[in-house]
Amino acid sequence: MSSIAWKDSSGRILLFRRPFHEYSLRGRVMLSQMPLSVTAGITAFLIMAFFPETLPNPLFISFLLSQAVILILCYAVPWHRLPYPSFLVLPLLDLVSICLGREGGQDSLTGLSLMAVFPVIWLCASGLFPKAAVALSFFGPLGIIWIPLFIRGVVSGQDLARSFLLPVMMLGIGVTVSVMTLSMVRQQRDLEEQQHDLEEKDSQLRGVLTGSKRQERLLNTVLDTVHLGVLAVDAQGHDILMNRKQRKHHQLATPPTIDDPNESQLLVFAADRTTLVPVDERPVRRAVLGEEFTDYLVWLGAGAEQRAISTSARPMKDQDGNFAGSVIVFSDVTELVNALAAKDDFVSNVSHEFRTPLTSILGYVELLLDDDDDDDLTDSQRGPLEIIRRNSERLLTLVSDLLSSRNGQLLVTPEAVNVAELVRTSVTAALPRAAESGIHLRADAPERLEAHIDAARISQVLDNLVSNAIKYSPDGGDVVVALRSEDGHMVCSVSDTGMGMSQKDQEEVFAKFFRSAAVRNSTIPGVGLGLSISKAIVEAHGGRVSLRSEVGKGTTFTFAVPVQN
Repeated sequence: MSSIAWKDSSGRILLFRRPFHEYSLRGRVMLSQMPLSVTAGITAFLIMAFFPETLPNPLFISFLLSQAVILILCYAVPWHRLPYPSFLVLPLLDLVSICLGREGGQDSLTGLSLMAVFPVIWLCASGLFPKAAVALSFFGPLGIIWIPLFIRGVVSGQDLARSFLLPVMMLGIGVTVSVMTLSMVRQQRDLEEQQHDLEEKDSQLRGVLTGSKRQERLLNTVLDTVHLGVLAVDAQGHDILMNRKQRKHHQLATPPTIDDPNESQLLVFAADRTTLVPVDERPVRRAVLGEEFTDYLVWLGAGAEQRAISTSARPMKDQDGNFAGSVIVFSDVTELVNALAAKDDFVSNVSHEFRTPLTSILGYVELLLDDDDDDDLTDSQRGPLEIIRRNSERLLTLVSDLLSSRNGQLLVTPEAVNVAELVRTSVTAALPRAAESGIHLRADAPERLEAHIDAARISQVLDNLVSNAIKYSPDGGDVVVALRSEDGHMVCSVSDTGMGMSQKDQEEVFAKFFRSAAVRNSTIPGVGLGLSISKAIVEAHGGRVSLRSEVGKGTTFTFAVPVQN
């Protein structure tokens, strides 16, 4: 709040040097009394100069002395130690003093009673006891005029009526000042409340800002601690946030001849590690276009320092649901990619090594069975040889599947087949093992359902699914193999009431060599290839595989292939 001052032409302050409310209580009392004291001094000077005969008048002298005493009281009394309204006694004393001055000097100077305007303004401008102040603004000036009349005993109706003009004028002034004061007090109170609210809001904003800065420091610390590169971009593709790890990734992808490359100049390669990824297919560009993706693999950098990076992106939305940018995460998976490549090479080498002895075993078994023209083999001899041939063929097929899955190829030879018969054969073959595990195994299939499929491959899928259903129902239960025709597809489902799978395991169950933590910690055998191979077989037929599972309640695998392939 800027101070308001009265100034002369030279700019010097004539009266207030600072806002009135900034003075002490004693200073405010003196300033309130000062206009009347100055007026009383001017009156004394005029009387002395032009009406010296009035100066010895006891009443006028009492007026001057009382004004001097009141002025001394303004300065001498410690008003701040007294009850706050106590200073209002001074304007009341002023009214008495003015009454003395009027009676002692009105023969010389007329209008001395008008000085009552100063205590009236003081009383009404104080804002204290407003009703009493307004009443005194009328009765005080009226008493100044009437009391001397009654003391002299010269009272007439005409004199009393003539004296009403001054009190009415003072009443008008008092009401005006009182209304203005109350309005200013109310405005001041509103301003104080607004200022208090602003201070509270300012304090809250400072608290929010402090908390925000603390959260920002925490976020930066966390992001710089994790071993993942994190990049946030706005809707226009400008970087908002980049952690320490991502700065290293960016530096790795920077060509040695360019200090500040744009997206198209970065060294981002495809899976073959030599082909540059097109700009629109690069992770950051895809994220800026609003795409959401997971585990998108690229290679950053060149030469011996090249690293495999798995990228994932999630878009950000504003409060209206509009695209506001994306967060991209970069994970260095070089060691994992190299390990998987080494594992695939190992599987390929081992599979090649298995093929030679298996082919030899299968050849000699078939030779023994085919050369038995004279029924030299007994049933007890032929039976084991048939079992050896059947399992050797199956093992050879598994080895071939390993090689095919390693190379990304799996060939099928479709022909017209009664799939219902395949289902019943698979269930019949698994009945002894199901009985040993206390499982009730049954087939729910029509008498005949023909489809163009590779019978051996689909039988392999059925055997895998039925075997898993029995294997993962260690406490017994029911296993049902259901077959039906639906929308031009042959649909087969294998349901069990076994241990079930978590949602996380369901997302990875078709991955090669995957086994859930619960299975790894149990004595259930397996290497995690059956479902991967089964999925590849179904997809080679142009079909699809799905599952539905719940922990502790069982699992249902369903595959569907076109009837006409």
